[in-house]
Amino acid sequence: MSRSLIQRISPYFIARIRQNHRLLRSSYSSSSSALREASSESSESPFPSLDAIHMTDNCIKRMKELQASEESSVEKMLRLSVETGGCSGFQYVFDLVDKTNPDDRVFEKEGIKLLVDNISYDFVKGATIDYVEELIRSAFLVTTNPSAVGGCSCKSSFMVKQ
Repeated sequence: MSRSLIQRISPYFIARIRQNHRLLRSSYSSSSSALREASSESSESPFPSLDAIHMTDNCIKRMKELQASEESSVEKMLRLSVETGGCSGFQYVFDLVDKTNPDDRVFEKEGIKLLVDNISYDFVKGATIDYVEELIRSAFLVTTNPSAVGGCSCKSSFMVKQ
């Protein structure tokens, strides 16, 4: 039993990463036919879509602050994507971008646009995006995700239902 802990658990992590990669790849092939969906969620809507991605008031407020501080005339949009990795198998990635891609789904509220590519969308349907300010960080977070069954306490990674 002289093998180190890393040598013993490496095969588990490698298998888990391969499984997540296969899930992402199969999700891409099943959703590649739907190239673009423009979904609008407004606070006046009495029946918001269950599959829409929701943005909280804090998220909207922070995006408006970022756009106001931007010297460029190009409007910045928030991009949410899902990648393999993190301590739970998948992780959320947020970026500020100024262009949409052909496979993006666009969710808009109060003039703020959230972009999600088709592959990532299958992992975050019905999720809620928030902006939180904590002692150790300020960040955009996915606060609720119906597709996730668990995750880490920092809310940056998650496991999916199988």
